[in-house]
Amino acid sequence: MAGNHSHPHGRVRTRHRIAHLLTPHSHDPRDRTDAATETSREGMRALWVSLVVLGATTLVQAAVVALSGSVALLGDTVHNAADALTAIPLGIAFVLGRRAADRRYTYGYGRAEDLAGIAVLAVIAASAAFAGYEAVTRLLHPRDITHLWAVAAAALTGFLGNEWVARHRIRTGRRIGSAALVADGLHARADGFTSLAVLLGAGGAAAGMPYADPVVGLLITAAILLVLRDAARQVCRRLMDAVDPHLVETAEDALRSVAGVRDCGPVRMRWIGHALRAEAVIVVDPHLTVVEAHRLAVAAEHALIHAVPRLTAAGVHTDHIPTAAAPDPHAALAHHGPHPHPHPNPHPHPHAPTG
Repeated sequence: MAGNHSHPHGRVRTRHRIAHLLTPHSHDPRDRTDAATETSREGMRALWVSLVVLGATTLVQAAVVALSGSVALLGDTVHNAADALTAIPLGIAFVLGRRAADRRYTYGYGRAEDLAGIAVLAVIAASAAFAGYEAVTRLLHPRDITHLWAVAAAALTGFLGNEWVARHRIRTGRRIGSAALVADGLHARADGFTSLAVLLGAGGAAAGMPYADPVVGLLITAAILLVLRDAARQVCRRLMDAVDPHLVETAEDALRSVAGVRDCGPVRMRWIGHALRAEAVIVVDPHLTVVEAHRLAVAAEHALIHAVPRLTAAGVHTDHIPTAAAPDPHAALAHHGPHPHPHPNPHPHPHAPTG
């Protein structure tokens, strides 16, 4: 029964209404634009802070590399420098993402961040290739390492700097919905542990094992490749419009919680920069007027925006189960192939409210 408050979807509606009343919000497009701009500013602040911290870390390590000749520390230094330089393409993407949509880029410029993610992957791959080359060269042509205490101190500096940057980037990236920034944070975290590996090379050299340093350099190269694999997975998923399946389930529950919506059909989502956009189908009574059906569509979009984090807009298509009095309106499209809004199940969801 629609009025039964023990019904799970009744509880969903109640929670939604309470959240709507208690949470400050606005549906003015200007406010949504301001929110998007603020997320870009947060991303830019995170990048600038990371650039300063990693830049200082790189300078300290580079000085020790010149002093000691450690190839393991050289690989770590190059990787830290590359990690700092990834702030450049990400920064450009955040700035581009602030531009308003136009007649050519009708969804705006948020996907520039996905292109920046590709640039980040290229930088990681290049740093792995350079570190590996230097390590192999040193294996073929061994060289004594000096100032081992300075190498150890530089390794610890690299770990602390990278771990701080990693936490800052990951925390900010998750808050603003930036997959590229999260991937860059994971990259920095791996850099921190590779910095600790430099200590092994220094310890081996102190114990009279000249090959310890280049072997650690090769291990660092392998670690960079693992980071590359994980970062590539995240960036490629974003490029392929992948979303967390839990978000789709949340959206479906929100749609079914709207009074008057009998069930929901397909729900599609994609990330555009830091924001989610959605397309959804709701099943309504076939005898509703256009005004009533439109009111339900707006209510459904409203419910989605409140239920799904970082969702800024949704296109909601109203549909109904074909009957003798209201035949299939999509029949005229059958010869054009599968319709983007296929008919929902003729048997509505058993727990869907009927209004």
